[in-house]
Amino acid sequence: DPDLFAEGLRQIVATQKRVAMHYFADGSIQAACEPLKALLHIMATGNYQSRDIHDPKIRELFTRESLLASSWYNERLKTQQARETELCQRHVHTLQNFLKECSYEEVLKRLSIPNRLHHAQQRLEKVRSPEYLEELIGTIGANPL
Repeated sequence: DPDLFAEGLRQIVATQKRVAMHYFADGSIQAACEPLKALLHIMATGNYQSRDIHDPKIRELFTRESLLASSWYNERLKTQQARETELCQRHVHTLQNFLKECSYEEVLKRLSIPNRLHHAQQRLEKVRSPEYLEELIGTIGANPL
């Protein structure tokens, strides 16, 4: 029945609009990547930046290349790098303090504290580097919120 089919489609569209509007109401639209943001706008209003879902520029947003080149993605990678740097700094600091405070040479040797400190310092140096940021390309990174 064509009328029943059309009514089913109207219900689907209305539901999509209602769901999309929740992202605007709670502000989570701001955290969405560009393709998802465009899709939510289109679901809610029918267009994104005066373009509909059929526009090639909208479709291009959904390519891997476009997402990897986006500022949204770059911010996630920088956040990941910053968090890993903080973690490595804590590791180095903790091991340095343990070395200073522990007066039992046998314990330091058994636990390989100098070796662990050396590896932690190397890791810290690596995660701080611009090359490490490039190594993160292809990962999801970290949520800056």
